[in-house]
Amino acid sequence: MQINNIEVEIRSFLSKEQYEHFLDYFKKNGKFVKEDYQETYYFDGEQDLRIQKNNFYAKIWLKSGKIHDEQREETEIKFDKEDFFKAEKLFLNLGYKTQIKWFRTRNVFEWQDITVTIDYSKGYGYIIELEKMSDEENKNKDLEYLKNKMTELEIIQTPKEEFDAKYNYYKEHWEELTK
Repeated sequence: MQINNIEVEIRSFLSKEQYEHFLDYFKKNGKFVKEDYQETYYFDGEQDLRIQKNNFYAKIWLKSGKIHDEQREETEIKFDKEDFFKAEKLFLNLGYKTQIKWFRTRNVFEWQDITVTIDYSKGYGYIIELEKMSDEENKNKDLEYLKNKMTELEIIQTPKEEFDAKYNYYKEHWEELTK
């Protein structure tokens, strides 16, 4: 039995006009799943370890590989959002430091068997992301499928290097960018 625990995703920065266009487009052509407000804290260390609270629950999650990789294994534990600050305290007491905080409004759609998220992150910008959960055997095929869908939407995929540069800038300046 194959386990779909590999997140396959591609993303692109959007202008404010594109953001509004794609919100309208997916409301008409996809299935609106939810709008969510998320606060996500990334911790320092060797692993990509995060906690998040949103409108529905909180979670701890760990992603393998490097940030902005197109394919990453993901482990996630959900819990009551009221316990978010207990989770933060636990990691701080274990010696982790909060490396970065994100404040994001996320719109989620299902479209042609893809999860589409259209985000605005305070101090960071507008992003569209196409995602499929996959398994080891199908992850490359699913990645090509997502790339074809991005082309179909006439969106140029933002290069990983550009995401990395903007992420590194945000990481250094997030406190002033999110005031």
